[in-house]
Amino acid sequence: MTGRIVCFGELLLRLAAPGRELLLQSPRLDVHVGGAEANVAVSLARFGHDVAMVSAVPRNALGIAAVDELRRHGVDTRGVAFAPGRMGLYFLATGAIQRPSEVLYDRAGSAFALAPADFHDWDALLRDAGTLHVSGVSPALGPAAAAATLRAVRMASERGLTVSFDGNYRPKLWAAWDADAPAILRGILAHVDLLFADHRDIAVVLGRDFDALPATQRNTAAAQAAFAAFPRLRRMATTVRTQHSVDHHELSAQLITREHEVATQAHSITPIVDRIGAGDAFAAGLLHGLRSGQDEAESLRFGLACACLKHSIPGDFNLAGIADVEAFLGERRFDVRR
Repeated sequence: MTGRIVCFGELLLRLAAPGRELLLQSPRLDVHVGGAEANVAVSLARFGHDVAMVSAVPRNALGIAAVDELRRHGVDTRGVAFAPGRMGLYFLATGAIQRPSEVLYDRAGSAFALAPADFHDWDALLRDAGTLHVSGVSPALGPAAAAATLRAVRMASERGLTVSFDGNYRPKLWAAWDADAPAILRGILAHVDLLFADHRDIAVVLGRDFDALPATQRNTAAAQAAFAAFPRLRRMATTVRTQHSVDHHELSAQLITREHEVATQAHSITPIVDRIGAGDAFAAGLLHGLRSGQDEAESLRFGLACACLKHSIPGDFNLAGIADVEAFLGERRFDVRR
């Protein structure tokens, strides 16, 4: 796993109710730049990797601000093109105690969703690349985005790149255009080497139910079913989350290959500042470990530490650096660092 990392997906603006308020409980919203693939790109860039973002945004103040924010964190944004359409948005009301968080999407007609499959010059964009990272959010945005995602992973796999795919199943987005999500996702997964998913994602893709199995066996069984269905697939990784309340979770992780399985201990996370982007932080951390010469167990622990730390950082991006992750994995002291 060498060469440049290319992330393909939609750049978004997150408009969040302040604190733990309901949306528009008071007349203001906090704004953050985000998007599943952009979150991975920023984290990897902050770890020192050569990372490029490929996307489409409108040529207005919103699109320009989003691109500038990625560039500020060290992401190469030359692959982010200006295109007709609007900026994708989502609204967030952060939950509290027993009230869960809620996301409202406002992404229809965005520049990224409308861009045709041949909009991006993948011959140029994948030159010198070693890894392409995409997620299941992109194909859920509509037929053009689905075709564009399939074209991206197909061209990457044909060139021998490692294709990393985060399931990120979003039923609200798929339902908006009455898509055949399983068929589209199967086409994409045929080109994937590293899959971030759990048994629920595989159940959607393969039309199988793993809930009858004991909880500890579901991800393993789902992974073996995915390996049988997709010959190119080599690894499946996931976090395992136990939720005691909105503000108290326990998080562990699994990595399953065709030959063996690795698991971590669980970490208690309480109170939670912001859990949005934790899965992307995990993906970036695991990719960092695998690309940096760590073994699978070390890479998995690093990825889990990234996910845990993201819960302490407001916004979509995981801004923790390597030293922060190593401190989490090491002494675990909470003294003020002076």
